[in-house]
Amino acid sequence: MSLSTGARTEALAQLGHGELDVLVVGGGVVGAGCALDAVTRGLSVGLVEARDWASGTSSRSSKLIHGGLRYLEMLDFRLVSEALKERGLLIQRLAPHLVRPVPFLYPLAHRVWERPYVGAGILLYDTMGIASGTSRGVPHHRHLLKRQAMREAPCLREDALVGAVQYWDAQVDDARHTMNIVRTAASYGALVANRTQVVRFLRQGWRVVGALVKDLESGQEVEIHAKQVINATGVWTDDTQAMADARGKFHVRASKGVHLLVPRDRINSRSGLILRTEKSVLFVIPWGRHWIVGTTDTDWDLDKAHPAVTSRDVAYLLEHVNKVLVTPLVPEDVEGVYAGLRPLLAGEAAETSKLSREHLVAHTVPGLVVVAGGKYTTYRVMAKDAVDEAVQALEGERVVPPCTTDTVPLVGAEGYRALWNARHTLAERSGLHLARVEHLLGRYGSLIHELLALVAEDPSLAQPLPSSDDYLRVEAVYAVTHEGARHLDDVLTRRTRISIESWDRGVDAARPVAELMAGPLGWDTEQIEREIAHYAQRVAAERAAQQEPDDAAADAVRLGAPDIVPPA
Repeated sequence: MSLSTGARTEALAQLGHGELDVLVVGGGVVGAGCALDAVTRGLSVGLVEARDWASGTSSRSSKLIHGGLRYLEMLDFRLVSEALKERGLLIQRLAPHLVRPVPFLYPLAHRVWERPYVGAGILLYDTMGIASGTSRGVPHHRHLLKRQAMREAPCLREDALVGAVQYWDAQVDDARHTMNIVRTAASYGALVANRTQVVRFLRQGWRVVGALVKDLESGQEVEIHAKQVINATGVWTDDTQAMADARGKFHVRASKGVHLLVPRDRINSRSGLILRTEKSVLFVIPWGRHWIVGTTDTDWDLDKAHPAVTSRDVAYLLEHVNKVLVTPLVPEDVEGVYAGLRPLLAGEAAETSKLSREHLVAHTVPGLVVVAGGKYTTYRVMAKDAVDEAVQALEGERVVPPCTTDTVPLVGAEGYRALWNARHTLAERSGLHLARVEHLLGRYGSLIHELLALVAEDPSLAQPLPSSDDYLRVEAVYAVTHEGARHLDDVLTRRTRISIESWDRGVDAARPVAELMAGPLGWDTEQIEREIAHYAQRVAAERAAQQEPDDAAADAVRLGAPDIVPPA
């Protein structure tokens, strides 16, 4: 099932007829998970998102699938165990083409007590992974002497450690993963439409019976009737609840997490790093030709769509990572930045770094289920709980089967390992370099044949994009024809990661990508120029915001570049 323009148009037309069992509002990872969960139980399902799939928090995480060592230290054993089970499922069964193991080095700074303390914690972490009931999917941890740690990570200062413990977690391209969940849900019959905003909820007395939505592309409004509506809007939860006049049983507080991307050659290491700070932990995560350095954890009450990065955020991250590096990073080393907002359940602690990542589900008003909190790794569990809650109101009509998403691979997963083993043959048959085939397999899995077919029809699509050598022209076309991209920003920021991985943040690639998108989307010259100008304006605003010292000033500058399709 492709998320093409035609499929979106058809979905919107069908959403306006009849009554759905479940309408999901919010196209982040939890909303996408809810749609997949509900449709694979045999329910009729709709999914709407005001912007692009994963355009909020779900494209701006640390890109990790992990149990959370710091939650183990907080004695939150249930959350860690739950997350480790999900990690195993994703690596082994659900998305092996998108989720893969990644090593981390935990430097030890104290000679006597720290190794047994940290070692016991990581041993418990590994043991819980085994005991979760799914294969762990990652190697067992190992203890390293100082000289061994220095061989693994020559970037470390000799006085920064007395030894280390190396353990494994997993990483994911969060935006691609979320989009693939949406695409999988659509393949089972869910009606999905991005750039479609809820204007108000439909009511019969006190009960919510659907929503009036606006197609932000055409301006058309559609009434969608549903027996149950699930609000999965993350940091927008309170805003969405307000439209239903619901006095929520909980509130969501936003915490800003900032990440920096620096070139791979700036940090000489074969392993990622995890470092303690005075408030939380700091990760240095391998990411293709880059390292991701993050994250911060600060309260945020400004614009939720585009949280801004400040000069203070950048300085904070560089200061802390430089404490252990032989060659310090400088601001000029930072090629890309991004900030995301964690949806934390409010009222449990004064500081966002101490708020729980547990999730809650409730029927705040009849017909409306809200799911909030949680962490990316446990999205499937959150979705299951939300759909379970919605199903309770449907069981008088029929028996609804239990959740099956722990056995439903995402599109591209089936056959991925066999194709990976045959990648040399794929390279020979397609004429692409082996590295290109490996890149495509790691992003599309067994769907690679669809891209290779496009290249066979037009060999020019095998060429890389300017200033973004990792990505091929065919990926820009495929993003439109199969992955639901509607605008230039969708491709450069979420279908690819050009906006944070290239030195110019994608400005050089903007024109060729816009021209490749124009055919499938029917753009004229005026629209092409508008898309390019908007993207350049966005990049300029982000760069200018990074020069500001505080959130309020940075937010004001970033808002100088509005969305290409502003919300209603």
